[in-house]
Amino acid sequence: MRARVSLVGAGPGSINLITVRGSRVLQSADAVLYDALVSEELIQQVSANIPKIYVGKRCGKHSYSQEEINTLIVKSAFAYGHVVRLKGGDPFVFGRASEEVEYAESFGLPVDIVPGITSAISVPASQGIPVTKRGVSSSFWVLTATTKCHNLSKDFELAMQSSATVLILMGVRKIRAIAKLAAQYRGESSPIAVIQNGTLLNETCFVGTLKEVNEISAQLDISQPGIIVIGDVVADHPAFFEEAIQRVVNMDF
Repeated sequence: MRARVSLVGAGPGSINLITVRGSRVLQSADAVLYDALVSEELIQQVSANIPKIYVGKRCGKHSYSQEEINTLIVKSAFAYGHVVRLKGGDPFVFGRASEEVEYAESFGLPVDIVPGITSAISVPASQGIPVTKRGVSSSFWVLTATTKCHNLSKDFELAMQSSATVLILMGVRKIRAIAKLAAQYRGESSPIAVIQNGTLLNETCFVGTLKEVNEISAQLDISQPGIIVIGDVVADHPAFFEEAIQRVVNMDF
């Protein structure tokens, strides 16, 4: 038995979107520690004979603190052998993977990194929203709404001052504040989309303008995470085009 750790990105949600390498590494695990964003279907494909430990964090409901997770990774490796730390999306996109790698390596454990498909790009793509488009947006920012200080990142205002597509993770509960600040730089007519349960059968997508964010937020399930997209690329979504026509029809000339 060789104690070692693999950090594996499970992709954005659908079990079909874990990489081939990620799937192979997962099948070789002697123990699995997995997050809230990992599909239960994927966990069910793992051998029933090995420990599978849920260490997810959802809306302030943490089964373990980050320090406890770090310790559990190390203890499990020495107890079972090959531990797979399974994370939603990509481990290095707001996944605290660096902290886990550093802690495991401080005990002499070899750590293998298996990148995953990040939800920041793939989930908008699943709705037909590109993060870049020639003549519309030549770059994109990926931000988190949940920083260590529980405030919006200081980069948010810089992103809004650019013409880039802005993708915000873990921001559903703060969507009104986000839209209000964004409108100061982009204007109230700037398109916005909010996607929840991305790439799953119950995926939802609400589109509109920053001015309409109150109506959008009323339709969201705030117990579920989501991805907020702000930028002209959102206009590629069919629903936005239909709503734009309706807005013109309802205009009082």
